[in-house]
Amino acid sequence: MTSTPYEPKLASVAAVIADATRARMLSYLLAGDYASAGELARAASVSPATASGHLGKLMAAELLVCEQRGRHRYYKLADDEVAHALEAVALIAERRTHTAAWANPTLQRLRFARCCYGHLAGQLGVEMFSQLLSKEWLCPAGDGYLLTAQGKAGLNAMGFVVDGMDKPSASTRLAYRCLDWSERRDHMAGKLPKALLTHCLDQGWLRRHDGERALEVTPLGRKHLAGLLPSVNAL
Repeated sequence: MTSTPYEPKLASVAAVIADATRARMLSYLLAGDYASAGELARAASVSPATASGHLGKLMAAELLVCEQRGRHRYYKLADDEVAHALEAVALIAERRTHTAAWANPTLQRLRFARCCYGHLAGQLGVEMFSQLLSKEWLCPAGDGYLLTAQGKAGLNAMGFVVDGMDKPSASTRLAYRCLDWSERRDHMAGKLPKALLTHCLDQGWLRRHDGERALEVTPLGRKHLAGLLPSVNAL
């Protein structure tokens, strides 16, 4: 009697992601926001009924979470681990075509600055991480980073409230490396970069457009971010 061979869960999850419609939905949600079934249907270019079936499969695979608000349901990637896994798959899928693909003028806005599951990615995200390290505003701690006294003072000077951000947390890493999809260098993920992006958006330094992951640096942002992100001076 032959035993049934062990099937890694990787196979079942990969099969869910492999569908082109579901892949478009997952890519749309990489910005980190909730989206309605209608928005995801439009992003995937399918009917609402078709979208519903695909969303059910993504929920069953625990790739999405859903929140009920009145009569409507909103979907989001389940957690940071799902977002990082999707970006890693994209890196593998594009490893031979990466340079040519990202040289396309239509992708330059996305490459320059974008939202990656709530934190800053792209060229600006990589630059921010590099600057925080070179200024010694971050120091290594375990598998991530903590704010230094210089970092706390520097961010305070930018109007960013860091109370509690300079202390380790058992449940949430303050900052850690995340390989950037377009740049193939590290940007930051974690509690601190998410709070920093929220601050930049709230202050009007960065601007988002509905339905897009790309971020735009505003004139006000060029003024306030130039010390931390020298490249904005060239805009």
